[in-house]
Amino acid sequence: MYGLHGKIIAAPGMRAALLGYLLENASSMPGCHVYIVSEDTENPDAIWVYEIWDSPEAHRASLNIESVQQTIAKARPLIVGMGDRVEFTPVGGRGLPDQ
Repeated sequence: MYGLHGKIIAAPGMRAALLGYLLENASSMPGCHVYIVSEDTENPDAIWVYEIWDSPEAHRASLNIESVQQTIAKARPLIVGMGDRVEFTPVGGRGLPDQ
């Protein structure tokens, strides 16, 4: 299992549009068990993305899916920065698939 938690900063006033783009492919990525996109409660332009994958390779492969590439192209102009990014190894808990 592979986990990734990262912060994305949208251009001022563009968070809602960016959230929409980030959710476009949420259910169509092979090897993805959890993909949660959240609004930061303190920064009106910040978004947090929490992901759990079969492996780092599954995550990397998802970035080559044509629909994901199209979404990245649409979303990129709305992103002004990236914040904290943490990679981790999930070990168990509610909602996590059996390993």
